[in-house]
Amino acid sequence: MSKMDSARLESFLEMMSAERGAADNTLQSYERDLSDLWQFLIDNGTSLMQAQQSDLSGYLSHLATLGFAASSQARHLSSMRQFYKFLYAEGLRDDDPTSILDAPKKTTPLPKIMSVADVNRLLQQASAEAEQEGPGQLSRLRMRVLLELLYATGMRVSELVSLPLTALAQKERFLSIRGKGNKERLVLLSRTAMDAMSAYGSALKANSDPKNENPWLFPSYGKSGHLPRQVFARDLKDIAIRAGINPSAISPHVMRHAFASHLLQNGADLRAVQELLGHSDIATTQIYTHVLEERLQELVQTHHPLAKQGKKHD
Repeated sequence: MSKMDSARLESFLEMMSAERGAADNTLQSYERDLSDLWQFLIDNGTSLMQAQQSDLSGYLSHLATLGFAASSQARHLSSMRQFYKFLYAEGLRDDDPTSILDAPKKTTPLPKIMSVADVNRLLQQASAEAEQEGPGQLSRLRMRVLLELLYATGMRVSELVSLPLTALAQKERFLSIRGKGNKERLVLLSRTAMDAMSAYGSALKANSDPKNENPWLFPSYGKSGHLPRQVFARDLKDIAIRAGINPSAISPHVMRHAFASHLLQNGADLRAVQELLGHSDIATTQIYTHVLEERLQELVQTHHPLAKQGKKHD
């Protein structure tokens, strides 16, 4: 590093330490980031003191090419901004080349989803285990109804484990649940979910103490009084292993994603799925629209007049 660039960087680090109280780890991070920037600039015929906005933008593009995540790129940009603001404030430069640099856009991760085949394997495993009589059958019946309800309704896991005991009295195929913001919504029960609830309800009644009735559908001795969602998540991974499914690819939230994605794949309206999931903003539901792309392309290729004409010309 040239003497001038080295001196400016050292002055910057001293300021961050003395005036901003930056921790040693933070100072080391700044030094690494700016040293890396300096090497890039030197390789491209400039320096820290001479760099322009286009040079710094090129550096960010360089990081992206190397596979740096948007969060890592943003950290490098933050280091650059702090450094060039310091130079401008100290009168060492008459401009700040980072002032109009755009922060790297963070991509929204697509939700993990399960295939219909994997969901069926999981539900079949739960059903087979629930039919096994003997010790622990109530827990096996509970797992079956938990999975059937989760996939049939797309409930949040917190909504599922805190269902009241009165849900068993529901005779219709609609179930009223209380979600975020204390808002109530209706979800539709599948026939298999209703059958699972009936079998579980009978077993629960037979194993309950009528003098000390718990108000929850999935009672527990824990502080909340109902099944902790962490326990359900753990048990879900266990039954996934027994069903031959990778446990790292499944969670209660992944099954909620599967519910939404499978509905959309089969032609459900996005607004209807929004209501069923309990999303207040449809933008939250739109993350699932990636699953529609293939189906929509197929619809266009199959039904659009010009697509048909194109096939005739082939």
